[in-house]
Amino acid sequence: MLAVLVVVAVLVATFVMYRADSLTGTATTPAAPATSSVVSPGSLPRVPWAGPGFYAGFPAMVSAGWTDPNFFPIGVWYEAVTTPADTALDKEAGLNTYFELTASSDISLVRDAGMFAMPSTQLKGFGPETVGWLLTDEVDLWGHEGDAPWTGNFPSEGPICVPESALCGYTVLKTLRDKLPQNDGRVRYANFGFGMEFFIKDELAAKFLDYTDVSSMDTYWYTDPGMCEKSHTPTDVCQRAASYGFTMDRIRGLDAMDGKLQPIYAFIETGLPFAQFSVPIAPDQLSGAVMNSLIHEARGIIYFNHNFGGPCISQHVLRDACGAQIRPAVIEINRRVKSLAPVLNSQSIKYRFSPDLDTMFKEHDGTHYIFAMNARGSKPGPHTLTLPSGLQATQAEVLFENRTVPIEAGKLADTFAAENTYHVYKLKGS
Repeated sequence: MLAVLVVVAVLVATFVMYRADSLTGTATTPAAPATSSVVSPGSLPRVPWAGPGFYAGFPAMVSAGWTDPNFFPIGVWYEAVTTPADTALDKEAGLNTYFELTASSDISLVRDAGMFAMPSTQLKGFGPETVGWLLTDEVDLWGHEGDAPWTGNFPSEGPICVPESALCGYTVLKTLRDKLPQNDGRVRYANFGFGMEFFIKDELAAKFLDYTDVSSMDTYWYTDPGMCEKSHTPTDVCQRAASYGFTMDRIRGLDAMDGKLQPIYAFIETGLPFAQFSVPIAPDQLSGAVMNSLIHEARGIIYFNHNFGGPCISQHVLRDACGAQIRPAVIEINRRVKSLAPVLNSQSIKYRFSPDLDTMFKEHDGTHYIFAMNARGSKPGPHTLTLPSGLQATQAEVLFENRTVPIEAGKLADTFAAENTYHVYKLKGS
């Protein structure tokens, strides 16, 4: 996210409310009604995706091991790496990738730590650790959806487009992409904002993704109550973990419009990204936001590591005292994601277990997994998951919780105590 608060000069007047259940290939889309009374998981369709195999088209990513099913990208936004202590702290937090680095950073330290980077500039001495390039951030908010000439200015530097009232976001992305080393085997990445999510018409919003190989969208539902107003969503529905999945569905739906899929990463705040607001994200909220993003097919996680508001201003929340409360939650959820990497890197099975839950269905090495948590608008409490009739599981191990739950008559009942509660089930006897 840009450090400055960009004033959106031009917004499309008609608000487009994008319904998550209308997207192609979302994890929670129910399969078509079965024509047989027995539904084998192997007969169900798969969720369209861009998994680790996508990176096979980029030699720098292959050499770096991004095609390895045991690797899952977990990164931090706009950090500085100037001493070995920096990478040590970040690795301890479960991070493996830097999405943008300060100009003062020593890229050799990233390489020595076995970590990766996608910076916007060619830092001195860059090498195999640099697996991609950042084009820019939130151009949908300051360049907008158009191909007018670009002055070369960024926000706060002067007029952006020519003429000043024009729209030139596509030109910005194309110009920045063309300036990068060509055919160097690295991906081109950009992050987008709430302009694409709420205000720009689908066809125009999707065009931004013509210039990227991987992308993300940052909408901080927990810490920016303005998102509720912008999305015309009640606060008790809006400020929930499931809204992060809504964001994933939005950008994945836009990406699918041309039939060419790219990996989409989730963006999660670690503190308070806004000076005008005062309630930072809580540890259980962060964990729920990460998990709901994964359930909605996030192919990577990026943490926004800056506090611009509240009593503890910081550019390094996960390293200093400002992150004392949130860092343990980041470490733990990242540990879980890393342990689940081979499962997450398997293509999801399209099936919905409950209308009140967001779910993801996986099969890895002959074992089935169900990821589940409260859907947007559903009430916390007891819920029942109905399994495909051909899945003869008798019990589910609840990962990370040291317990099991029975499966009786093809149904699994469990309690989701809070809106951000999630459970990961490993099915036994299947």
